[in-house]
Amino acid sequence: MASIELDRAGLTFRVRQQHQLTFKEYLLKGMFRQARNPLFEVRALQDVSLRIGDGERVGVLGSNGSGKSTLLRLLAGVYHPTSGRSTVEGKVSSLFELALGFEMEASGWKNIRFRGYLQGESREGIRRKASEIAEFSGLGDFLKIPARYYSAGMMVRLAFSTATAIEPEILLVDEVLGAGDLAFQQKAKQRLSEMMEQARILVVVSHDLKVLPQLCERGLWLDKGRVRADGPIADVIAAYVDQVGQPAAVAA
Repeated sequence: MASIELDRAGLTFRVRQQHQLTFKEYLLKGMFRQARNPLFEVRALQDVSLRIGDGERVGVLGSNGSGKSTLLRLLAGVYHPTSGRSTVEGKVSSLFELALGFEMEASGWKNIRFRGYLQGESREGIRRKASEIAEFSGLGDFLKIPARYYSAGMMVRLAFSTATAIEPEILLVDEVLGAGDLAFQQKAKQRLSEMMEQARILVVVSHDLKVLPQLCERGLWLDKGRVRADGPIADVIAAYVDQVGQPAAVAA
């Protein structure tokens, strides 16, 4: 059975402020004195505790910078908590940063393998699925040339086709995908719909408060890296709208 459990999970980034000195500043600070560039902390997630069980569909909402996308990346294993605990049981497919793992100097065929390995596929599994991925992408002979020659739409076609070729137990989706031209978008929406139905757990991040109730029964409101509300999706959306004042965005 698939499951997700966070126990007071926190994620803090320590970063430096990038500041390039002008020649005048360099002279004023001293030729042999290193300019100060102190570290500062960004607390992206704070004391997040939740459990998502088999069969649940969860919609994550909140304002920009609230930690929604960071939470998905934590669940996907891109980030590890700097405090607390994160336990994810089940095969995960992440539909965000689709171009992650692609090598611009490699051909489309090679990039299918690279991304497949990154998603945890075996060599045999990729070999079996490569033809189906190629057909779905519709790129044809372009798969023989380096990805650096691809247009943005072609890159999205290849990335989406590869990322959605696995059968996930846990599906993580960040916002709506605009995949290529209109014809491909229709195929992509159908593929995404099928994956959502088959996944044991679905976690969706979106600012579209009309779409979330159509996909999810449970809502999670994040505010400044903390869980502000967790419960039935309609109740969570109502609380969020009451706080931020966006009644026009609520589903009828």
